[in-house]
Formats: sequence, C-alpha cells, structure tokens
Amino acid sequence: MIEVVAQTKKFQKELNSGTSSLVLLSVLSRSKEAMYGYQIAKLLEESGPEIPMMKQGTLYPVLRSLEENGLLESMVEPSVSGPPRRYYKITADGRAALTEWLEIWKQTKKFVDAILKG
Repeated sequence: MIEVVAQTKKFQKELNSGTSSLVLLSVLSRSKEAMYGYQIAKLLEESGPEIPMMKQGTLYPVLRSLEENGLLESMVEPSVSGPPRRYYKITADGRAALTEWLEIWKQTKKFVDAILKG
C-alpha cells in the first residue's frame, strides 16, 4: 500500500506541474487588476477541491517562470502590513498562450475522458 501512496503522490505532482501554468494564466486573465502571490494562492484554495492542486511553494516558481517567458509581467509595491508585494498581470503574449493552451487542454481532456470511459 505504501508504494501505491508514493505513486499517487508522484502522479499528482506530475499532473499538477503540467496544469499549473494554465491555471495561473487563466486566473490572471480574468482579474481586472494585478494580483500578488498570496492573493492568488487564497483564491485557488477557496475555489479548488479539498486536495490543494497547487501549494504556495510551487506557485511562486511557476509565476517566475511565466514572467521569464514573457507571459506575465510584475511590479513590486510597498505593503502597509509587511514586506513589499510583487503583483502579477498577464501580458498580450500570455493571453495568446492561454488561448492555445486552453484548446490543447480541451483536446487532452476529451482524449483522456474517452479512453477512461472505454
């Protein structure tokens, strides 16, 4: 049983790594204002399933990667209640990538659902 648990955790991690960027771009594309990491994490936590799909520790590296690839941009603003916050917003390239990735997601989901249903 221990091996099944380990394999399940590995599967969940691999699945999450492939969908994190899609989820983050989607969240930021719907936001009227730039958002900071903790704000995004709380939104995901509130709207997601009981099992967190993305932990805060993985959120920030994905945000940085998306920014490095020109899909997000960020700015640092002072915070009244602590250290400065980095706010992220989606770029035009990010919106274009999101459109393409959503189509790939739909095709992948359709394929997997068809196979799982037999």
